[in-house]
Amino acid sequence: MKTIQLSIIGLTYSQTQNNAYALLLGEENGPRRLPIVIGAFEAQSIGIALEKDLMPPRPLTHDLFTSMALSFNIYLKKVMIHKLDEGIFYSYLVCEQNGELKQIDSRTSDAVALALRFNCPIYTYESILNQAGIILEDETAIQSPQLKTPTESESKEQKQTPQRSKGSSLKRLSEAALNKRLNQALEKEDYELAALIRDELNRRNPHN
Repeated sequence: MKTIQLSIIGLTYSQTQNNAYALLLGEENGPRRLPIVIGAFEAQSIGIALEKDLMPPRPLTHDLFTSMALSFNIYLKKVMIHKLDEGIFYSYLVCEQNGELKQIDSRTSDAVALALRFNCPIYTYESILNQAGIILEDETAIQSPQLKTPTESESKEQKQTPQRSKGSSLKRLSEAALNKRLNQALEKEDYELAALIRDELNRRNPHN
């Protein structure tokens, strides 16, 4: 199965879900983008890793994991986003210790946060990009949210709020209306809504 390397394009605020963000990944040397909804804590951790000059007063969870792994000669070799099921992306870590490779299940947001700290590549399958990838007309306006160095109490993980009402409203729309909404969401850079619409279209046309 063909694999595609991904890079981080940016982070944006979710316009429809409190304490959530849209992580935008893009294929190397290609136009397709993969929007993934993540929580505020994970977005903060990823943002701090991207902004090299931001240093938290105490290690974040991903920093602690990295330090502990390195102290035992465990290295993260790559991250694989291997599955998409009902709008949820599933990933695993490929780690090496003393020449032995091990595969560890991980949330995609945690996997990306660790990939940044280990400076390792992120991959997905061609089939996932075909199913969930989108093409953006203009990426120049993408801006990362303003991040601050967290205190220890602010570093606690926040739970995401389910999007049942949003998903239910999309189910009542025709395919033509969904495609129109999809274009509008992309124009407004609302990648989280675009991902929900994409999932609804894929649900109706599973073989496309």
